[in-house]
Amino acid sequence: MKIFSKLYVWTMEWAEHKFAPAVLAVLTFAESVFFPIPPDVLLAPMVLSKPQRAWQLATLTTVSSVIGGVVGYLLGYWMFEPVIQPLLIEFNYMDKFEHAMAWFNEYGVWVVFIAGFSPIPYKVFTLSAGFLHMLFIPFLIASTIGRGLRFFLVAGLIKWGGAPMEKKIRSSVDIIGWAIVVLIAILYVIYK
Repeated sequence: MKIFSKLYVWTMEWAEHKFAPAVLAVLTFAESVFFPIPPDVLLAPMVLSKPQRAWQLATLTTVSSVIGGVVGYLLGYWMFEPVIQPLLIEFNYMDKFEHAMAWFNEYGVWVVFIAGFSPIPYKVFTLSAGFLHMLFIPFLIASTIGRGLRFFLVAGLIKWGGAPMEKKIRSSVDIIGWAIVVLIAILYVIYK
């Protein structure tokens, strides 16, 4: 079944659209506040389609993410109990939020940097930082460095890999896609 190949071709075509950078900025902002899909899924094909714009796209992604992180911080700071807490409970994120709180107590500002760089849900840590009334400037610096390193690394690797990397991805995208689906299913069964 070649579902991922079709999706890959569609994404690569869409990555060249004139509104793709605006969509990337909105997706990145939303991911930092509430959206579950990481911006890397759009950043990577956009860099593949326009490698000469890799650093501009990484900058756009970083700035949009940090702005979204600031909004998440402010929501956690001012709106946690009336708005955020019910949503965390509704979408089964309360356990992740409690984990984030424990990590904040143990690691402080470093946890924002780690969440910004890694695949850990950054949005949970932006809300937690606001809820805990973490100092804003350290939060902003850790977010900027963590998110910047991540997105510049993704853009750099994709730019460096270029056309040969794109050809390899295209030829094995269905195998990779189905492997990820199986891995997610296994992890779901294990952690349920």
